[in-house]
Amino acid sequence: MGDPTEALVPYAKWILMGITLLYLTYVYANKNKFKQANTVAISGIMAALVTVATNLIKINVAQTGGYLNFGDTMVMFAAVLFGPAVGAFAGGVGSALGDIVGGHAGWAPITLVVKGLEGILVGYIASKGRNDFSMTMLATIIGGTVMILGYFVAEIYLVGLGNAKVEVPVNITQAVTGVIVGGGLAYMIKRIYPEVEDLV
Repeated sequence: MGDPTEALVPYAKWILMGITLLYLTYVYANKNKFKQANTVAISGIMAALVTVATNLIKINVAQTGGYLNFGDTMVMFAAVLFGPAVGAFAGGVGSALGDIVGGHAGWAPITLVVKGLEGILVGYIASKGRNDFSMTMLATIIGGTVMILGYFVAEIYLVGLGNAKVEVPVNITQAVTGVIVGGGLAYMIKRIYPEVEDLV
């Protein structure tokens, strides 16, 4: 029996275009939220924290030109705490800046979209749960899965299926750390200080 991931190879370009369209559509549809001073300020702070977390610990992956980092911890933290609009900006812009600052600028456009979509999904699903632990975990697991699949598809297109597989365990590590640390910490803060949701 063949490798089921090989079926993705002919569609990688179209999947990437679909992900990009989803992200851009969400940002455009919510452009008014980014005109509010609180949202702009918190989005900027969270994006800066994502950039720092992305470059705090880095382990390069030679086969893909990517690297292990813990920026997803802050992407999920921002999204769970402040919702999808902040999650979209902090995840997309903060992570893309992390790539640029860290010397991986070639990955920034893909990171902008993949991590931005991760932030949207985590923020949206978590906000539906009214700070329910199971919804927070579901949100971060779905966001992490989207991040893993997004990079996997991008890497199939850019560096080939064999090299893309090498980075899957790296991205799983990032996602699991984001779920446990980022999602868990944001959940605890929201339980202690529920008024934090009123900031945006």
